[in-house]
Amino acid sequence: MIFEQHPHRRYNPLTREWVLVSPHRSNRPWQGQSEAPVNRQRPPHDAGCYLCAGNERANGVRNPDYTGPFVFENDFPALLKDTPFHEDTGSPLFQSRTACGTSRVICFSERHDLTLPALPVEAIRKVVDVWVREYETLARDYAWVAIFENKGAMMGCSNPHPHGQIWASDFVPSEVAREDQAQEAFLSETGQNLLVSYCEAEQSGETRVVVENDDWIAVVPFWAVWPFETLLTPKRHRPRLTDLSTQERDRLAEILKRLCTRYDGLFRTEFPYSMGWHGAPPGLKETAHWQLHAHFYPPLLRSATVRKFLVGYEMLAEPQRDLTAEQAAARLRAQSETLEQDTFG
Repeated sequence: MIFEQHPHRRYNPLTREWVLVSPHRSNRPWQGQSEAPVNRQRPPHDAGCYLCAGNERANGVRNPDYTGPFVFENDFPALLKDTPFHEDTGSPLFQSRTACGTSRVICFSERHDLTLPALPVEAIRKVVDVWVREYETLARDYAWVAIFENKGAMMGCSNPHPHGQIWASDFVPSEVAREDQAQEAFLSETGQNLLVSYCEAEQSGETRVVVENDDWIAVVPFWAVWPFETLLTPKRHRPRLTDLSTQERDRLAEILKRLCTRYDGLFRTEFPYSMGWHGAPPGLKETAHWQLHAHFYPPLLRSATVRKFLVGYEMLAEPQRDLTAEQAAARLRAQSETLEQDTFG
């Protein structure tokens, strides 16, 4: 295949954008910035951690002695419930509108030292249940519920205790709106659900499949931007987290552990990433075009200390990557699904 070695562009039907792929550049020498190696050695409980059970947070509130997932209102929220309403649309050049919402933090467990892949499947299943419960609760009052995790200092995570975030807003964010429009257009033009069809096509080819089970599939998408980006989606039509069956929740916990363990094994480090769920916005009545999915955006490029930067051409023209999606998927597939924590720095 000529595209394995030569520059080409790939189309992302989910955002209706293109990405430039330059596989011939993957072996170029690197003399740029290198990150400090991640130290995995953390205690099960850190007396100085704001998120550990029983500890006092930055605002003076003390956490309960929780076990399992723990959710609380973010002490420094990006969105506020009681922002006074204001709208200025008088000029097409200077438009603004009030944004209201709420922000919550979810600690995955009381263990300060265990990230998602290090937790047993049963503990991850509890996290899945919290995701669904929080979505269901917040969706009653808000136009969008963002459930995501920033893992690692490289991704801006300010506290090493394994946790994620939940932001609910009275507006549908731009990225979600683009996906909504693209999926609706695909259904209108083809009569098929975009991601359900894509999932079926990837299963038949298998070159970009990283891991799958009876209910879920994780692939390095054909149009991936980040070097080891993955897309995780149900195999059957499920517009929202709340549409998942008991069995699908069980198998989601299982595949999350398997996928994240492969990430950690790739460069023998706690693999940093930003991940989050996209599904049909709560207020949307017609959801035939929507398919629930999670994006994993990890920045590491060629080792635990060398990352991909989206700068220059990416910021001024369009995304560009050096490693093909097929090469990335093959490297992830080659990893063990057994987490060997003691071999990491």
